[in-house]
Amino acid sequence: MKKYLYNLFAKASEKYPGLKNVSLSFEVPKVESFGDYSTNAAMLLTKELKKNPRIIAQEIIDAFELDKNVIEKIEIAGPGFINFFFNPAYIPGIVKEISSKVDNFGKSDINTGKTANVEFVSANPTGPLTVGHGRNAILGDTVANILEWTGYKVDREYYFNNAGRQMRVLGESVKYRYLQILGDDVELPDTHYQGEYIKEIAQELIDEKQDSLRDETAEGIFKAKAEEVIFKDIKNTLESLNVIHNLFYNEDSLYKEGKIKALLKAFGDKNLIYEKDGAVWFKFTEFGKENDKVIVKATGEPTYRLPDIAYHITKFERNYDLIIDVFGSDHNDTYPDVKIGLQEMGYDINKVKVLIHQFVTILEDGEIVKMSTRKANYITLDQLIEEVGKDVVRYFFNMRDISSHMNFDLSLAKKQSDENPVFYLQYALARICSVLNLAEKVILAPSYEHLDLLKTNEEQQLLKLLYKFEEEIEIAASLCEPHRICNYLENLATGFHRFYTFCRVLGVEKELSEARIALIIAVKIVIKNGLTILGVSAPDRM
Repeated sequence: MKKYLYNLFAKASEKYPGLKNVSLSFEVPKVESFGDYSTNAAMLLTKELKKNPRIIAQEIIDAFELDKNVIEKIEIAGPGFINFFFNPAYIPGIVKEISSKVDNFGKSDINTGKTANVEFVSANPTGPLTVGHGRNAILGDTVANILEWTGYKVDREYYFNNAGRQMRVLGESVKYRYLQILGDDVELPDTHYQGEYIKEIAQELIDEKQDSLRDETAEGIFKAKAEEVIFKDIKNTLESLNVIHNLFYNEDSLYKEGKIKALLKAFGDKNLIYEKDGAVWFKFTEFGKENDKVIVKATGEPTYRLPDIAYHITKFERNYDLIIDVFGSDHNDTYPDVKIGLQEMGYDINKVKVLIHQFVTILEDGEIVKMSTRKANYITLDQLIEEVGKDVVRYFFNMRDISSHMNFDLSLAKKQSDENPVFYLQYALARICSVLNLAEKVILAPSYEHLDLLKTNEEQQLLKLLYKFEEEIEIAASLCEPHRICNYLENLATGFHRFYTFCRVLGVEKELSEARIALIIAVKIVIKNGLTILGVSAPDRM
């Protein structure tokens, strides 16, 4: 419906040139009697044309080439809003379109020919993925899905570091446990990794090498074994959520390939850095920041910002049209610095979109579960999946705006009732499939010849919701907001349940029954497609 209006205005602009300078938008009026869509286009032209907006609105209407079979009437309201009322006989046409496209309905080509890189999860291999990583994983994967539905060719990338202090501590933690299991009187420091998984890795080494590793350094086989086991575990966890990265980038390669040294030299040549107290500082204050920041410590070890700038340069060198980073809120202070570094190296930072998600709190029996990775006091992502299932994990992490702190309520997640949005959507699908099975038994099939019979308010509202699916995907892609798809699907399911309550599909006149069968098949297709984008299954029965 919106696309029709955009085309209507595009044609009208040939007769009314002022429209070419207007940033058109159409909104659904809050009051149903004000029509299906409304625009403030006339009011936007008031200053330029120096006329009363109601007069401009009428001139715009006069420039339309109207088809009464599509637009039943147009009204001017208030100071100059133009309200459109679609012909109820036109609206059901969406059912035919959905039936012809099926699994492809909702896909568009607006970004065809473009490439995108979505980097997400990017946890160093120091322990199992936690629920915090889960939100990051689901957000990144779903954003990638949405981009693909609008035509992007997407690379899903995982950036990690298997060197540095964290990994040294990991190797030491495994060696301490190794020695303890062998009976040595050693104590694991509180600063080291305490999880049961450390003991399991140590036991694997004992099973393989017995006590022959007593004199080996922690940074040798102990670290290597831990990295191997943990990374395998991370990949298995992600695969259980259908999250598959096709690219892995190791921070260590930035050093081996000389990219860090080259970047420091480039910064020096541009007079962007200086030395103080044995460290290298970047002149961030010259770019509006409160303080300059250390990018290489006095020890010679770079801080986060330097390798991350170098890493992003590799993304630009790979010629992506869109570069998306998915971070937790602990990155709020650092990513703007990275953007400054990139900009000063001559890269178009408008291509970089940073998605910052808030933290996750797990509620169990009304109590907050406190979590600490090092102390091993946490719920792993695997445990959460086992507790509530893949579908619930994926949907719950998608259904909230990423800027909102998330309370993951385990009791709600386990409920088999309308309170649980996953159950609510899947129940709508199951109900549709049940009706279709009954229709098949009484030899009734969908028909697209009498869709004009879909006239009730419940039918019309449901049809109008179907029109919005493509638009919601395009908006979700441009804003990188998966929760919009969840909101849409829940509204569609509500519309269907209302329709089902007031409109009998079977046991009515044959032509009407067949039209309604076609309608609910369309609803089924759209819910299934939406769930597919979210990575949630669409069962035929509960």
